[in-house]
Amino acid sequence: MLRRPVIFAAGAAAALALTAAAKVAAPDGGDTYKQLGTLMSVFETVRANYVDKVNDKTLLDGAINGMLASLDPHSGYLDKQDFEQLKNLTDGEYGGLGLSVGMEDGAVRVIAPTDGTPAARAGIKAGDYITHLNGELVYGITLSEAVDKMRGDAGTTIKITIVRQGVAKPIDFTLKREVIKIKAVKSEIKGNVGVIRIASFSKNAGADTVAALHEIEGKLGPKLTGFVLDLRSNPGGVLDEGVDVSAAFLTHGEVVSQRGRDPHDIRRFNAPDRAIDDAQGKPLIVLIDEGSASAAEIVAGALQDHRRALVIGERSFGKGSVQSVIPLTPETGLRLTVARYYTPSNRSVQTAGIEPDIVIPQLSDADRGDRQRVHESDLRRHLINEIKLDARAIEDDGKPDPRFAGVNAAALKTAGVADYQMDYAVRTIARLAAPATAPTVVAAR
Repeated sequence: MLRRPVIFAAGAAAALALTAAAKVAAPDGGDTYKQLGTLMSVFETVRANYVDKVNDKTLLDGAINGMLASLDPHSGYLDKQDFEQLKNLTDGEYGGLGLSVGMEDGAVRVIAPTDGTPAARAGIKAGDYITHLNGELVYGITLSEAVDKMRGDAGTTIKITIVRQGVAKPIDFTLKREVIKIKAVKSEIKGNVGVIRIASFSKNAGADTVAALHEIEGKLGPKLTGFVLDLRSNPGGVLDEGVDVSAAFLTHGEVVSQRGRDPHDIRRFNAPDRAIDDAQGKPLIVLIDEGSASAAEIVAGALQDHRRALVIGERSFGKGSVQSVIPLTPETGLRLTVARYYTPSNRSVQTAGIEPDIVIPQLSDADRGDRQRVHESDLRRHLINEIKLDARAIEDDGKPDPRFAGVNAAALKTAGVADYQMDYAVRTIARLAAPATAPTVVAAR
């Protein structure tokens, strides 16, 4: 999430320098030169004649924001504070509420709350629309402006009003901002199954995953039946960490490739060749949902393509693009979409997401059916998927699934099942070792 950009510190001189560069570089030369000349004319006219005095920075900020707004939703300018925030996010520590948000038709929509943060603890959910912040309507403002309003010093409070599909009235939350330290990798043991939860792909996620695998193996020894890798509501992060996590479960082969505007410019990331992976070849299930994005989709797609894991849950977010941070000054930069990424079988997940091998809705979520989930394809100006999608439907047809007749949140609560998807995954792993413990519902889609 980015603040409103502050750019073009050199003022008009920077714009004139761009004009000169464009005259040399543009294939048609004259048209680009004329358009940039028009930009400067508009700048000077507004500066001289607007009803209220406007400073140069405000005008130039608006020009740059307009330029970037014409691109995809993941490109943007990084001012000094944004650069620092990006570093903190990468390191797994930042200040805020713990919300990943996007913009849809002028409304701020929650993509996913982050584990253990004020937003997650309060009960804000994916698909919620944020309508007011401290009583002020946020509809129609930019995403950066909305994020600015949600930021603040640790310990201060903010009132957030959300609208949730299926709930008649708006819901108010009063949240206390805090410095959020994300522990990217957590692990636990359920029966004889090792469960590894990755909340984000921040620094050391790969190494921490390997350490968690070895710790579980040491505790369970020969009783270990397999692993569940939980990537739900994981918004992604550093590409290299996603590659390292994938490689922990592979013995060879490509993890992901990325391709830029030049079709011949292909960069491939591979798992190292070895006799056995860090999971000792044990059965593996990967859990995903609509909040699983970017690097989380790289991992799920790679393990699915290599037939190393059974992917269950719900279709992922569908962010199949790569962003690079291009420095402009020592303290500022441009976050620019420079490539698309592809799974080992040449699938682009852009807008399509990763389709699970077994679709398992989160039936323990009582209001799940009333909430519309958010995907990359819902974002304005999203990149298209240039590869023809397979014939499988990627949207729920709305019809009841006969596999889950009688399974609902109330019945699961009575049975003591708080997380149906996790419960299903653990029982499925256990079934591989003891068929008598098979889940009552197992059907491939």
